[in-house]
Amino acid sequence: MASLVKRRTRGDMTEVFQYLRGCHREEEGVKLFSNAPKGQTRNNGWRLIKERFNLEIRRNFLTEQSTHGTEVAFRSCGSFIIGRFQEEIGLLFVGNGVGSLAWVAWLALNIYLFLTYFLIFDRSEQYYYTRQILGSALAWARASAKCLNFNSMLILLPICRNLLSFVRGTCRCCRRTMRRQLDHNLVFHKLVAYMIAIHTAIHTIAHLFNVEWYIDAQQKMDGSLPSILSHLNKTNDLWLNPIHSNSTIPLYVAFTTIPGLTGVIITLALILMITSSMEQIRRSYFEVFWYTHHLFVIYFAGLVIHGIAGLVRGQTAESLIKNNPKKCAHHHTQWSQNSSHPYCEVPEFGSIPAESWKWVLAPIILYAFERALRIWRSCQKVVIMKVIMHPSRVLEIQMFKAGFSMEIGQYVFLNCPAISYLEWHPFTLTSAPEENYFSVHIRVAGDWTESLIDTLQQPNSPMPRMMVDGPFGTASEDVFQYEVAMLVGAGIGVTPFASVLKSIWYKLQRGDQELQTRKIYFYWVCRETGSFAWFKHLLSSLEQEMEGSGRADFLSYHLYLTGWNRSMVGHAALHFQKSTDMVTGLRQKTSFGRPMWNNEFSAVAAAHPRSVVGVFLCGPEQLAKTLRKYCSQHSSLDPRNVQFYFNKENF
Repeated sequence: MASLVKRRTRGDMTEVFQYLRGCHREEEGVKLFSNAPKGQTRNNGWRLIKERFNLEIRRNFLTEQSTHGTEVAFRSCGSFIIGRFQEEIGLLFVGNGVGSLAWVAWLALNIYLFLTYFLIFDRSEQYYYTRQILGSALAWARASAKCLNFNSMLILLPICRNLLSFVRGTCRCCRRTMRRQLDHNLVFHKLVAYMIAIHTAIHTIAHLFNVEWYIDAQQKMDGSLPSILSHLNKTNDLWLNPIHSNSTIPLYVAFTTIPGLTGVIITLALILMITSSMEQIRRSYFEVFWYTHHLFVIYFAGLVIHGIAGLVRGQTAESLIKNNPKKCAHHHTQWSQNSSHPYCEVPEFGSIPAESWKWVLAPIILYAFERALRIWRSCQKVVIMKVIMHPSRVLEIQMFKAGFSMEIGQYVFLNCPAISYLEWHPFTLTSAPEENYFSVHIRVAGDWTESLIDTLQQPNSPMPRMMVDGPFGTASEDVFQYEVAMLVGAGIGVTPFASVLKSIWYKLQRGDQELQTRKIYFYWVCRETGSFAWFKHLLSSLEQEMEGSGRADFLSYHLYLTGWNRSMVGHAALHFQKSTDMVTGLRQKTSFGRPMWNNEFSAVAAAHPRSVVGVFLCGPEQLAKTLRKYCSQHSSLDPRNVQFYFNKENF
């Protein structure tokens, strides 16, 4: 028995194989099985026990998490040590041509704008005299300002969800690789935000130096070129140095000038928006994220008026004719209106026109249209048809709205004015397009969801008003575009696939002949057994429907329980011969631990050697990295063979 365990097991079977702690002989293993309840193992014979052991225990208990407990469970045996697989260090970047080109183009444009305007302000004759006061800080400030305008123009586009849904709908005939780029909208939004933060830091630091140089030049009385430039044209609007007093300090400039004050406000708003967007805050305190993100209104308002004062100036075109810096800079003591030196009149300066509004006007109008559309939709009546409380505090809300049309895997934004008129929260639709209602499943994950559940569960009280915006498209809409699909859900992340599986059930009932998908693999990883309760009825119905339609092999599903203990594993092992699972009551047995993804991908690749496989995930980023890695590893270099395409829900 010891040799059998050594070859075949890696699960943490301490409760079941407790007699193996001090045994070294096969007879002791036989004795263990003899102690099992009569009719389950004793009368089956050693050969049958061995076969069932290999089949059931490996299939249902040999998973990634249970593997980690093996070394501890069997180390005390002293007869052998089961080695553990080491996790690979580093994750492979899964490239896709169109997406990579988009990122490269965006980065290239940022670099181009920065270098172009850096060289303009660092070498142009128009800003020669300005550079005599400010030095290279001028070029750093202006180049970063140009990139700020460019990225501020882009930041709103990825969150114009109606625009993205329209583009997704019009791209039905496009290649799937083109449509998949729309699923990276939030990734692009974050990257643009980070780029804005970087250039804000550069711009702010550069202008801090500029203020110091302006003040220093104003206070100089040594007849140097910066000193003379700072005291020119003080009585008119043709000055170069905005500091007109020798007692001015930088803090005064920051809070009494339009660029200084708006710059402080913009920077503070940006800091609050970025810090509140951290994953931990966004997941646990969505309200904080939601409210602080509306500081974008202040950000754009400040950005538009930031440069209207025109404090940073350059030489006017007319003045360049009368005072060429290359010829006249060294004769600054001879400047006058009637200078005897040719082309060396007193230089005149003008402000740089504000142009931020030109960059952001169109995106602001587009986003304003988005918000207006949300307000219009919120006025449409929504009827709550049914509210169901599932185990693990998962709330199902079934609703009806006239004219509401959806596709599989889409999501909506919900608002409950009784809780907060301003808060809108995204939830995946769990109903199928074939149903006459739409539904969402909500897990308690913050103050708003807690308040919503309490409000809906109040006895003898009318249903609160609900406002719905959407639906909006996601990656899951393309499930039926693939010959083979792997659906992976983690916890409540199973919700988009509830819609997919329900739609499959209706298609099988109708005998839909247009269904292109030939096989679906469904994986659900949960922490506790109660999470399976609300979903097992759908899976049970699918089992019956597929058998009745002669397509029992169309759906292969695998349930994984990560929050298990030894007693649960032992109980499951003693009942592994039952036809249904002890946890869910389904025919497919629940596995303990996490999937061994390398094995799963290998099996799918072997079963479908010339297919295009879509891998869809709604779950944490760490799992996304793992699946991306295996999609890359198991995709054939030959495009005629199996190809895995990774798709992740982002909303």
